[in-house]
Amino acid sequence: MDRVYEIPDEPNVDPVSSLEEDVIRGANPRFTFPFSILFSTFLYCGEAASALYMVRIYRKNSETYWMTYTFSFFMFSSIMVQLTLIFVHRDLAKDKPLSLFMHLILLGPVIRCLEAMIKYLTLWKKEGQEEPYVSLTRKKMLIDGEEVLIEWEVGHSIRTLAMHRNAYKRMSQIQAFLGSVPQLTYQLYVTLISSEVPLGRVVLMVFSLVSVTYGATLCNMLAIQIKYDDYKIRLGPLEVLCITIWRTLEITSRLLILVLFSATLKLKAVPFLVLNFLIILFEPWIKFWRSGAQMPNNIEKNFSRVGTLVVLISITILYAGINFSCWSALQLRLADRDLVDKGRNWGHMVLHYSVRLVENVIMVLVFKFFGGKVLLNYCHSMIALQLIIAYLISIGFMLLFFQYLHPLRSLFTHNVVDYLHCVCCHQHPRTRVENTEPPFEAEARQSVV
Repeated sequence: MDRVYEIPDEPNVDPVSSLEEDVIRGANPRFTFPFSILFSTFLYCGEAASALYMVRIYRKNSETYWMTYTFSFFMFSSIMVQLTLIFVHRDLAKDKPLSLFMHLILLGPVIRCLEAMIKYLTLWKKEGQEEPYVSLTRKKMLIDGEEVLIEWEVGHSIRTLAMHRNAYKRMSQIQAFLGSVPQLTYQLYVTLISSEVPLGRVVLMVFSLVSVTYGATLCNMLAIQIKYDDYKIRLGPLEVLCITIWRTLEITSRLLILVLFSATLKLKAVPFLVLNFLIILFEPWIKFWRSGAQMPNNIEKNFSRVGTLVVLISITILYAGINFSCWSALQLRLADRDLVDKGRNWGHMVLHYSVRLVENVIMVLVFKFFGGKVLLNYCHSMIALQLIIAYLISIGFMLLFFQYLHPLRSLFTHNVVDYLHCVCCHQHPRTRVENTEPPFEAEARQSVV
């Protein structure tokens, strides 16, 4: 049987440069067991089951408010997860009544997981056989510091399995930042004011914390893939470990500070938190309005303007949810074709962490001086100091990653040390800088600041 080749119409494939550069034939990718899909499905089912169990407990104890908020956070994230999977797989244009029904009863991730497992078993049985329909993919790789263009064949079944993985990566982020973050924050708040720690709530908080950490780690990986879409990127265990520690410390310290601040001021803290979230939510839209650009029309071919607007609003809500608890690693720009800024974003990163550090210090001071009845048997000063130190350590791991562990750090025009050097240069006479650096390099260093 003849093999059918297809070169995908992707923005990262430049036909002119492809003809000029030497293309190295790479080994065909091998399919691997979809552990990430199983893990994401396990987190979704575990958090959903524990949330519904706590709703039942709260209803039994006549705790209406606790039951309402717990159920609301669960339902909102579950609905967004179903819509994400339907959008990625384009199910509305397909005849799949069983899949749509499973999404309707909020079990879409389960049926998708079964589909991925069936696809994997099919590939496993046909291992060694050539697929009649393949596509050619080209990516750049850094080998010994040199940029090399590599081309390899990707079978249709392997591409389908990869699409499942990508869908679950986005699903995990939706679940983490639109469901697990508010759920974990609220359950910590309830535990703090009730001074009770039932087993069901502990299980729910553990699932939420693991979901948030996993979603934040995937956020970094997807940000790197989006920024460097024409490169084939591989993250080793050390890089993943550094990202996980960085995100775990950042999110846990941030959420604990928010919980202590809310428990101290009660309802008085709501305007501050809502205003904080709304600023992040409307910032991309204000920039879009000031730019005078038109609504992007490349999100989906079959979408109307209303559908495009709904998708953009959903993306903005996710972006605000991520930045409310941690750094998103991407800057959303609705006026751009790719919807994100693919630059280095050093300024955006510094601005985010500077503002969040000031906010955390203010909230911790409020807890220290006005939270006398929140934690009676603990030293407030020690708790406040530990939380701030944990947040600073997370920033340290972030700097460590970008300086030494980023997979494409050799492409950086300036790294963290160069940026700090530029900041320190302003404290010395400019004549010394001009005498020690070429004019072009000095101009490039100053442009970073």
